[in-house]
Parts: sequence; C-alpha cells; structure tokens
Amino acid sequence: MAIVSMLLNMTGGLCMFLYGMNVMSDGLQKSAGERMRKTVNFMTGNRFIGMLTGFLATAIIQSSSAFSVIVVSFVNAGLLTLVQSIGVLFGTNIGTTLTGWIISLIGFKIHIDSFALPAIGIGFILSVIKWKYKSVGDFLVGFGFLFLGLHFLTAGLGTDTAKNLLNFEAIGALRDHRHLAILIGFGVGLVMTIIINSSTAAITLIMAMAYQDIIPYEMAAGMVLGANLGTTTDAPLASIAGNTESKRTALVHVLFNVIGVAWAIPLLIPLLKIVNFILPGDPWLVMQSNEAIPLHIAGLHTVFNILNTIFFLPFVNQFAKLVTLIVPGKKTGEKDGHYRFAYISGGNVESPEMNIMRAEKEISDMSGIVSQMFSRFCTELRDLRESGGTGREDAAVALCSELEKNEQYIDEMRETLISFLIECTGVKLNPRSETRVTNLLRVIGNLEEMSDECYSISRLLEKSIRKNCVFKEKEMDELIPYVGKVEEFLDMVKELLGKKPTRELTARCEKLEKNIDKLQKKLQRFSRKRIEAGKDVRTELLFIDLVNRIEKLGDYCIGITEKISG
Repeated sequence: MAIVSMLLNMTGGLCMFLYGMNVMSDGLQKSAGERMRKTVNFMTGNRFIGMLTGFLATAIIQSSSAFSVIVVSFVNAGLLTLVQSIGVLFGTNIGTTLTGWIISLIGFKIHIDSFALPAIGIGFILSVIKWKYKSVGDFLVGFGFLFLGLHFLTAGLGTDTAKNLLNFEAIGALRDHRHLAILIGFGVGLVMTIIINSSTAAITLIMAMAYQDIIPYEMAAGMVLGANLGTTTDAPLASIAGNTESKRTALVHVLFNVIGVAWAIPLLIPLLKIVNFILPGDPWLVMQSNEAIPLHIAGLHTVFNILNTIFFLPFVNQFAKLVTLIVPGKKTGEKDGHYRFAYISGGNVESPEMNIMRAEKEISDMSGIVSQMFSRFCTELRDLRESGGTGREDAAVALCSELEKNEQYIDEMRETLISFLIECTGVKLNPRSETRVTNLLRVIGNLEEMSDECYSISRLLEKSIRKNCVFKEKEMDELIPYVGKVEEFLDMVKELLGKKPTRELTARCEKLEKNIDKLQKKLQRFSRKRIEAGKDVRTELLFIDLVNRIEKLGDYCIGITEKISG
C-alpha cells in the first residue's frame, strides 16, 4: 500500500509540474504575442543571430521538442533554408537548459510552499480580471504549479519507501564503476524522456532523484545526456510528411545530439570536473552533495550543449552538405498534385503564436496559387485576342483542366489549414491573436471562393470558343485593361498577406477596387448597347457573365485587405 501511495504521489507531482510548465509557457507566449511574429526575420540572419533566436524562442515556449518541430515545418514551407535552420537548432538546445537553472537555483533551496501557493492565488486573480496583462496571471499560475509539483515530486522521492524501492545509490557496482553508472544512466534517461516527451521534466526528475540520494551523481550525469538525445524524437516525426529539406533539418537535430553524446560519454568525468571548477560546491563531497547536485546537473546540461554548439558552429555549411549526402533529393518531382502540410496533431497547441505565423505563410502561398490561376486566364485571353479565336479550342480545354486541378488543390489547402488553425486555438490565445485567427479563417474562405471563380471564368472562356461566341477585337480592347486591373489587385493581395498593411497600401487597394467597379459598369453598358444594335445576344450575355465574375474577384480582394488591416 505504501508503494502505491508513493507512486501516486510522484505521478501527481510530475503531472502538476508538467501542467505548470505548460501554463507558464502559454503565459509567456501570450505576453510575447506580436514579438513572436517577428522571430522568422531574425532566424533568416546569420548563424549567430539564428542561434540567439532559437535560444530565446525555446526559452519562451519551454519546449525544445515543440520548437524543433516548428523549425522543421518552417523549412518545409520555405521560410527557412537548411543552413539557416542549423543555427536555430543549435540555439534551441541551449535554450532548453534555462528552466533547469531556475529549478536548481530556487526549487531545492527555498521552502517552495512559501511562495508557490501565493503565486497561484495572485496569478488566478490577475488572469480573471479584465485588464491588459492577463497573461501575467497565467504565467504566475504556471510558475506556482511548476514548483508545487516539484515539491510533491521531491517529497515523494524522499520517503523511505521510495529510497528502498529505487535506491540505485546502494548498488555497489554503480557506485564503484563510474562508467557503468554513466552508461546505465544514459539508457534510463533516454527512455524516460521519450516516455515523458519533455527533457525539462526528465532533468527535473533526475535532479530530484539525485538530491534524495536515490541515484549516484555519475548516473544522473549519464541520464542528462540520455534526456538530451531523447528530446529529438518529435522533429523526425514532423518531417515524415514534409519535403526533402525538412527531413534534412530533422536529421541535423538528431545528428547534433547523437554526435554530441558520442564524444561526451567517454569524456563525461572530465566534463563534470569542468562543471565542478566553474560552479560552487562539490557533488563528490558527502557534506556538499545534496545541495550541489541540482546546480551541477543544470550546469552539465548547459556546458554540454554550449560546447557541442561551439564544436559545430564553424562547420554549419559542411554539416549541411553531410545531411544532403545522407538524404539526397528525389530525382523525380516530389509533388503528386496533393497538398502536404507537415505538423504533429496535438503538438501545435504548445506554440500557437509560432504556428499561426506558420499558417500565414501557407495562406500567402495559397494566394499565390490563386493569383497564378488568374494570370493563366489572362494569358489565354490575350492569346485569344491575337489569334482572333482560331485554333484555340485545345488551349482553352487545357486551361480548364489545369485550373480545375489548382482549384482542387486549393480545396485541400482550405480543409487542412482550417483544421490546423482551429487546433491552434486549443489553448486560450490573447485577444489580438484570437482576432487574427478569425480573420485568417475568413481569408482562407475568400481565397477558396476566388479559386472557384477562376475556374468558372476559364469554363466561360472555353464555352465561348466552343460555341463560336468569340469576342471581337473591340470587345477584347475593352476587356483586357479590366482584367489587368484585377490581376494587379491579386498580386497586391499576395504581397500584403503575412504583413501589416500601411495606410497608403490600404488606400491604394480601395482605389483599385473602385476603378474595377467603374470599369464593370462601363463594360456592362457597352454590352447592352451592342445588344440594342443587333449584335449576337448569346455572345454578349457570355461577355456580361464573364465581366461580373471577374468583378467578384475584386470584391474578394478588398474583403481580404480589410481582414488583413483588421
């Protein structure tokens, strides 16, 4: 019965710790808000700026696994190159060590219940009242639960039952043979981190076990290296559905840690002596071990990742060439006509702000496809004018077939991106981000409707050729400037997506939409006059239908512009 009680207390403490870490991360991300949107701009700088960005972003998200998945998906989307992503991933490995320092400096030296419960109480009050910085309350609640969970976890491990059941320290072979303890610890740390799916939580558990004399110091050090490697599993999973570049990026993340562990395990004792030299206290001294171990474990985690980064950073380009050789590009095209968007379902709620930005890039690409569809129609219309309508039947049919495939591709994008954005709202976003997501959902709907219209006007053009209702040269002279205005509008919308429009650009869009409306009415009036003059009614009705459908594209464009501006 005592064993069951101990296990339940430990499990509850660990779960409370994980919950606190997630809530604290949510609060940090909400506070960062708009700043997180600018992260990609820093990522695309040199390797040192990328490394700093990876460090800061991981410190905010509180999960190297989640951020490495984001980096892989950014590479898959073309937001980052392989070389740029390497520096970011190096910073990610250093950023994940920050929480360990906080826990080692506070969690084992202060009576946690003296400030954890007040932090939860104050944080809850701040999170429910209506004020600008509600996210500060979320952070305090998470902070309190994190340390309260650590308190229960440490207390559970400190019981006589836990020490009798899990006392690796008492095993003479582990105490007398350091390298054996390191190897066993590495395996335990690796498996434990894969199961928990959080290197921070795993290292906290390692600190607590070592602090309570359940595991020897060398075994704890080996477990830290295992935890560092165990945290790399999510990135390869995210890259499975991605392109070749994303698979290479995931491999970078794995190889960086595998190679690091390969050199660190045989040199771990000298590495621990370096940490011992830098930090106060000595875990090998019986009188100091309990107080020193958590701090030294945090120090080992940081020193290992910093040294590994120093070794790799000068060879980023060579590292990129190595993974390119290991994961060669496909000789045939990778695209099969279906939309692919690599992300792990359920994982994006850990970093909603970054994932919303990721979705914005996909929506920008979606806009580019719609713009390309209309440009293809415009090209065919101009070719039709030059040829006078003769010999264009096959070209018109090919245009319809091409735009139909694009329209189906856009439909797939719409379904996937809407599901993705809705999943991103699984955690409570700040009001600005909630508005952003709502506007993006509407933009996606508008773009999908625009792709339908592009396909429809291509069918109208094909119908006019097939039924020999070809527009005359004068009609073409009126129509082509009109479609040119809409084409310009579509290109402008593509340029605006993912950015904050200036007042000048918004005013330009409004002026362009008014010009399109004026031209529509003018073309309708000319067509009615031609009908009154006895021209072919069927041709003129097709002309008016085409003009009206093209004008709808302008309406959708101004609607998207308003959503972006909002």
